[in-house]
Amino acid sequence: MESNIIGDKLKIGGKAAAEAGRPVGRVIASVLGSLLIMCCSGSVYAWSIFVAPLRAGYGMSTGDTQLIFGVIIACFSVAMLFVARVERRLGPRPTAAIGAVLFGAGYLLASLSGGNVWLILAGIGVLSGAGMGFGYVTVLSTLVKWFPGHKGLSTGIAVAGFGSGAILLSWVVQPFLDDGLAVTEIFRNIGIGYGLLFLVGALFISAPDAAANGPKEKPVRYGALLRDRRFWVLFYTFFAGSFAGLMLIGNLKPMGLSYGISEGAAVLSITLLSVGNAAGRVLWGQIYDKIGGRRSVGIALALLAVLMLVLAAGISQDIAFLLLCLFIGLAYGANFVLYATEVSHTYGVAQLGVVYPVVSLAYGISGILGPLAGGYVYDATGQYFIPIVLSSVICLTGLYTFVLAGLRAFRPAA
Repeated sequence: MESNIIGDKLKIGGKAAAEAGRPVGRVIASVLGSLLIMCCSGSVYAWSIFVAPLRAGYGMSTGDTQLIFGVIIACFSVAMLFVARVERRLGPRPTAAIGAVLFGAGYLLASLSGGNVWLILAGIGVLSGAGMGFGYVTVLSTLVKWFPGHKGLSTGIAVAGFGSGAILLSWVVQPFLDDGLAVTEIFRNIGIGYGLLFLVGALFISAPDAAANGPKEKPVRYGALLRDRRFWVLFYTFFAGSFAGLMLIGNLKPMGLSYGISEGAAVLSITLLSVGNAAGRVLWGQIYDKIGGRRSVGIALALLAVLMLVLAAGISQDIAFLLLCLFIGLAYGANFVLYATEVSHTYGVAQLGVVYPVVSLAYGISGILGPLAGGYVYDATGQYFIPIVLSSVICLTGLYTFVLAGLRAFRPAA
């Protein structure tokens, strides 16, 4: 049923694009290329699968592994600040290709590290993280231009590819880990294979001619943005929702094992959280289009807060733990469609590539603090209870900020 609805809307979008002088073939190619780019970039969400082998093989602490993951998210967010200007000058295809080169080069550098935490951090954390940012913003701004009448759906489809990236990587990587292949060798294979797929996706993507030839809207000035109450509401609530998810994603496999979950279920939990994450991004896009941003964000934050409290109870049964991960993924996936869509709704589609990267710095901050909170607290106490409860509390403060303190003044851009 849901797939039929999505298919119908994409057909409508394609028909509208054709009537506007935009070839349907280019629309389809851009969608496919975008999904490929997002899937490669989103492979970072399988990071927890590397935690145990990095600890066992190279003597890293849990905190060290989460520092790398946090730097990935931080560099991803910071890089997005510069992508809009590059994309305006070069266009989406070269900009995405830059992302592909950075992404692949980062993993290749990590493969030469010999397990040195600082080289892995420089490679995957800095270079690959920046490459993800180049691909992400390019895809997001391009698809919204192709489907301006369905902002929620188009954003949801774009970021669903990002959320699904961990599914494929976890399936591919685990057998090699089981066979004893060194993590650095796996990094090399990811750099080559995923880097090439990322580049292929970049070659498929393009922007509508109307967007390229139409009048250029003056970008929002950062000074004015930082004085805007609406920006800070979006910024903090994005931080609140992403803190919980990133803390869990960075530590998911070792967390499951610490609860007594079987090895197979701990690996499968990464897949199910990613399935929920990807499906949630499409689902919340449709929810946004139906009930609007204020209600959607409020429901998503409340749901995530409750689910994290359930997780804090320490579920030790495989099936229950897996179902919980699936539902947390569904709630967490809301972050990456609702805030991007709310930015385009509030500031205008033309400003998405400028405003959203600044809002996404909140994601970068939570990417540092969330995983580190989980990793270092576990190293100190041997349990994840405190960071899980903290995640729920932060979600609740975000709920208060967004629903009760913030969005009455929001108005769509003219």
